Amino acid sequence: MEVVIVPDAMAGGELIAEALAALLRRKPDALLGVATGSTPLPVYQALGARVRAGSVDASRARICQLDEYVGLPAGHPESYRSVVLREVVEPLGLGADSFMGPDGTAEDVPAACAAYDSALREAGGVDLQLLGIGTDGHIGFNEPCSSLASRTRIKTLTQQTREDNARFFDSPEEVPHHVITQGIGTILEARHLVLLATGGGKADAVARAVEGPLTALVPASALQLHPHATVVVDEAAAAQLTLADYFRATYAAKPHWQGL
Repeated sequence: MEVVIVPDAMAGGELIAEALAALLRRKPDALLGVATGSTPLPVYQALGARVRAGSVDASRARICQLDEYVGLPAGHPESYRSVVLREVVEPLGLGADSFMGPDGTAEDVPAACAAYDSALREAGGVDLQLLGIGTDGHIGFNEPCSSLASRTRIKTLTQQTREDNARFFDSPEEVPHHVITQGIGTILEARHLVLLATGGGKADAVARAVEGPLTALVPASALQLHPHATVVVDEAAAAQLTLADYFRATYAAKPHWQGL
């Protein structure tokens, strides 16, 4: 696991956007796994700016969702499909046919979960999966004590996660209780995992995920198992890392040709 400490959220967005751009230059039809929420917005804004400037061609890129609420009607502005289309797909100038995600309105949710897992494999697998981290250490919506071998499935959100997400809804009562999420086992199949965390509220979760034991109690600690996992954190989110100085030194000495 590589840990990169950046000055602020914008610097993190620029760094990850350049990694995405480099991937698209190598593999124009790369499958990019995206996360939702406020944390990754600087990434999408920086990547969109590169596309508009002509420094990278994203026209053949493919986009896939990490998770989706269960039960929100199609087209609901806070469904993750709507959010990804609005914040990623449209700004990159892509069409809806470049996008894939789980069906949160399906009558048979387990079948929809299995179908999405199969679709990711049939698409050749995710080349780079962008992740956030919850204050309780969750990734995707794999809440604490999720199986580290789990596949795409339905999960019940904790009260803390519903409270964290309430800011996107008119009232806390509107936040769904269930989601479809890629499982930890599914996430770990991506070729490159990039976790972005910003703000002091994520510092404890980052420290436990990066420097703590591998445990289902902190689902993000599963990144310790991945051969190519990168954790990008701003100074506030890095505040509780015991090895912060070491991480700064190793990144400063990293050969430029290695990339992110």
